[in-house]
Amino acid sequence: MNSVLITVVFTVLYFGVTIFLTRGVRLGTKDLCLCGVTVALTMILETIRVPLPTGASVPCVSMVPLMVLAVIADPRMSFLSGWVCGILVIFLVPGWYPVHWGQFFVEHMVCFSCYGYAGILGSDKRWKILCGIVIASILSVCGHTLSGVIFFSQNAWDGWGAWGYSIAYNFSEYIPICVLAGIIVLALPLNALKKVMGRADA
Repeated sequence: MNSVLITVVFTVLYFGVTIFLTRGVRLGTKDLCLCGVTVALTMILETIRVPLPTGASVPCVSMVPLMVLAVIADPRMSFLSGWVCGILVIFLVPGWYPVHWGQFFVEHMVCFSCYGYAGILGSDKRWKILCGIVIASILSVCGHTLSGVIFFSQNAWDGWGAWGYSIAYNFSEYIPICVLAGIIVLALPLNALKKVMGRADA
């Protein structure tokens, strides 16, 4: 019961804050095209996965396009694109089909849109981007871990329990890939990308 309560509180708070931050967003034709390209790249990278000994598999830094969108354009655009990705993975990526309707909200809709937080603190300084990436990564790992505790506890290894299994499984998968994604984002010429997108003052 405590696990369910923690999961519900996390999910409700996440959506409450994220929807509040997304208020007032207006997407022009150029913005919609940029979101579409971001979603397409995310889906392509999500299908390229490397298996791990734990049974988990690492996606090919699929969060990078969403993080970059948040940094060079607008975090709100990344939130919206992430929600679209959360829906599309059900149909396009094997292994992402929800085993329960609640998983769709706890994992699908949280663990893609949360990468918009990479740009929530601004993008004028690298340390701000780094802090945003850390926030986004923590939210992603929390969403995956809570989903594992609630919806995949039957897969727990002997003696590990739901929490131990989910933490080991998801931390081994998403912490390394989030670190790699963060390095890639910080290494990109973000200011040049902003100028190309006409968002030098973003």
